[in-house]
Amino acid sequence: MSPETSVEQRLEQIRLTRRVRWVLYGLLSIAFAAAFYASLLLIEFSLLDLYNQWSGFAERLPHYSPNWEAIFAENLLRESGITLAMGFAGTVIGIPLALLLGVLGSGRVTPYPFNFIFRSVMGVSRAIPALVWFLIFVPLAGLTAVTSTIAIAVSTIGNLGRLFTDELEEVEDGQIEAMETTGASKPQTVVFGMLSQVKTSFIAWTLYIFEVNVRQAVTLGLLGGGGIGVFIQVQQDLRAYDNMMAGIVVVLVLIVVVEMGSQRLRSYLRDDEEADGLITLIVGIPQRMAESAMK
Repeated sequence: MSPETSVEQRLEQIRLTRRVRWVLYGLLSIAFAAAFYASLLLIEFSLLDLYNQWSGFAERLPHYSPNWEAIFAENLLRESGITLAMGFAGTVIGIPLALLLGVLGSGRVTPYPFNFIFRSVMGVSRAIPALVWFLIFVPLAGLTAVTSTIAIAVSTIGNLGRLFTDELEEVEDGQIEAMETTGASKPQTVVFGMLSQVKTSFIAWTLYIFEVNVRQAVTLGLLGGGGIGVFIQVQQDLRAYDNMMAGIVVVLVLIVVVEMGSQRLRSYLRDDEEADGLITLIVGIPQRMAESAMK
């Protein structure tokens, strides 16, 4: 076979590969568009309906100006403190079990298939959103901040425990082998050979989960779980939109303060993590609130 023929065959193969790739891209685009269209049909989305409702929405916009006096008259600072306390208490309550299950769920600590048992417990905790845990525990403590705190704690066990497990899977073997050669017991090897390597990461992940839990506390409050979320929901039901917006402003300030503090501490603990700026934090709050609601 001449060199020219070999080159031609290679070029033809490249052209064929490109054509196949473009066909696949086209099919994927069609499938994506079809799925998107089906989703719009399923949720009964209609631009015409939105257009017809726009005039009513525009009429209410002037009422969305925050009532600044309500921040103090309605004691919103205390309510935001309750929300912060729910997130903090839920995190602290969940940490011990998260640490225990996270360590036992690591294949480097507990051999397979026994570690799968602990991973399954964390998986169940993570698979059920905090909103659902809240509804499950309502018969236990009612529509109160206590129920929200319990739901946040259970959610923390799965979310934080899984992060702990992943960190333990990445530890270096050298320190572990050094502990084993000195005759250290298994608990000593785990504590001084493994946990000592990831303690900084554990603290950083705990701060991140606390940040998530504060956002969850706001969301649970909208269901009647205490804190400033209850105030926002009540004012929305009363169509007191100015008071509702005052509550939302307080939530905005609370979330920004918590996230800035958490990110500054995490960036201090982790050299490879940069803290986001104020504008980035504010713009991303709606998305992070939605993500937290499903955790």
